[in-house]
Amino acid sequence: MDTPSGPRIARGGKALYGAPLGILMLETRFPRIPGDIGHAGTWPFPVLYRVVRGASPERVVLDGARGLLDAFIDAARDLVDLGAEAITTSCGFLAIYQKELAAAVRVPVATSSLLQVPWVQATLPPGQRVGVVTASGKSLTTAHLDGVGLPHDLPFIGTENGREFSRAVIRADKADMDVVAAEQDILDAGRTLVAAHPEIGAIVLECTNMPPYAAALSEAVGLPVYDIYSMITWFQLGLRPRRF
Repeated sequence: MDTPSGPRIARGGKALYGAPLGILMLETRFPRIPGDIGHAGTWPFPVLYRVVRGASPERVVLDGARGLLDAFIDAARDLVDLGAEAITTSCGFLAIYQKELAAAVRVPVATSSLLQVPWVQATLPPGQRVGVVTASGKSLTTAHLDGVGLPHDLPFIGTENGREFSRAVIRADKADMDVVAAEQDILDAGRTLVAAHPEIGAIVLECTNMPPYAAALSEAVGLPVYDIYSMITWFQLGLRPRRF
């Protein structure tokens, strides 16, 4: 196309345009409410989704995602072929595959909100630490921490002993969720973590289903709370910097 200032060339090579972020989704049945990574309305920008068949929450969280690396790599490559310029995932426990996924695709990869822990730690006054709330404390291993370069003494707590949240998003024994009870599980876990570790100055939520409750938790414990939403909005700003 010619313009008064010269030719204007539209570049091709991709199947889809205008959605640079690709999200690898677990295969789930529970409701994806606003704020959840799997609710498209959560994001103030378009995203591309790809469900990884067979990657249930139980397999990824409770079984350490064993045997699923190739499936995630294939799905990530499919998203890149469609037009994704960066990849993230719908489960923080995929931190265990951060290095492998980053090496396998030709775009930036951020598998887990746990990647934020060192950034947040750098903002805190001396003597304060980052704490983590996770969907399954018993499943968060040193392999996950090593995947994203975190210290093994990181203080964290799981919600698996709560009434609703972990039942809904990990065991997934039915396709509904009591949102009020789920929020209470997050609040209970956060309060317990801070009480046990008074040196905590900020919290990172591991689970990508927890952002709907981040504001309530921040108010309850009086601390900054970071999650997959804070990380992905930062990630997206690098893909599409604001023009001034």
